[in-house]
Amino acid sequence: MRATDREITASSIGAMSHVCVIVYTENTPQPRVRQRGQRAGRAGRVGILLFPAEGVGMSAEIRLQDVADAAGVSIATASRALAGKDRVSRKTQALVKRTAERLGYQVNAAARALREGSNRTIGMIIPVVGNPYYAQVVHAVEAELQEQDLELIIADSHGEIEREARRIDLLLGGRVEGLIVVPSDAQGSSEALAKAAARIPLVQLDRRVEGLATDFIGVDNDRGIDLVIAHLREQGARSIVYIGANDNTSVGRERRLAFARSAEGLEIHEPIFGNFSREYGLEAGAALVARGALPDAIVCGDDLIAVGVLGALRAAGKRVPRDTLLTGFDDTLLAEITDPPLTSVVQPIAALAREAIRALLMRTEDRHSPTVYSRIAPQLVVRESTQYTEPGL
Repeated sequence: MRATDREITASSIGAMSHVCVIVYTENTPQPRVRQRGQRAGRAGRVGILLFPAEGVGMSAEIRLQDVADAAGVSIATASRALAGKDRVSRKTQALVKRTAERLGYQVNAAARALREGSNRTIGMIIPVVGNPYYAQVVHAVEAELQEQDLELIIADSHGEIEREARRIDLLLGGRVEGLIVVPSDAQGSSEALAKAAARIPLVQLDRRVEGLATDFIGVDNDRGIDLVIAHLREQGARSIVYIGANDNTSVGRERRLAFARSAEGLEIHEPIFGNFSREYGLEAGAALVARGALPDAIVCGDDLIAVGVLGALRAAGKRVPRDTLLTGFDDTLLAEITDPPLTSVVQPIAALAREAIRALLMRTEDRHSPTVYSRIAPQLVVRESTQYTEPGL
């Protein structure tokens, strides 16, 4: 996979702490570092390179939002105008259509077919609505659907197989036109997802059920962990431990295996496994402290775990990064506001949402097209939790 060498320019920059962004590519033996004195707000990041998903083009196509902005109308009005709806005046319809033609906008036929269906609604099931990462994912998916004048219904499975199956039945009963699912269990979710996929288009997002022949869009977890380990090696870490989730989710398993492979050659302490939560991070951090001497670095399976571990270390009188380096995964808002701010793997959330909707629309247009399997490369944002300088240096 090759970097496109295009940088994201944020629309608003907040005065934040020193940050450097590391980008690792297959044809580069060492991570490439770009440093900036400021960090972009949530709308964008300074110095982050864009990576296209494998097998998925990321063209700068004209979007419905662009047409709406240029015409000075809402997305919904632009969509209705292009569809020739009576609720939009002829004058506005003409304006929007001229604008679309001038910009070269082309209507997505699959999206139109969905809009003309029973209720123009997509269902989405996530495992934990309170997880800030999934909150960001939902926001990104909703924004992409708004571009197509489609609606979104969210259901929380609470990470439970039975509840997930009931939520799927509920959404199917509401006659949603398609489903985006973050499976609660790598194996236990199989039956309910397979039944749903036989009825309507279904895309697995972020996590997946092994062997289930549906479209899947997710981050390259191997690459993310590789970025973390490469950075920690550069920081001089010689001993290391992994605190993550167990193998009941594909993400938990992939990050665990990636750590074991990438950390070869380092002194690896006995890992600790539980779930993706702050509460578990607190317990795991306390257990790690109870072992005695801390390793040089602690790699956590996500930001929630890392925040919990940080709290346990602080309660024990340990300081990050003086006593040990600490990393997270997902780069949620939590990573930015902790003290110290966390080094974390940046999830390409906007790209994940965009490709998930694209796959769903393609499946709507052709139920027998080849299955989409896409992994999108992440980046690493380095913050104070892994940058320790000896006093006086």
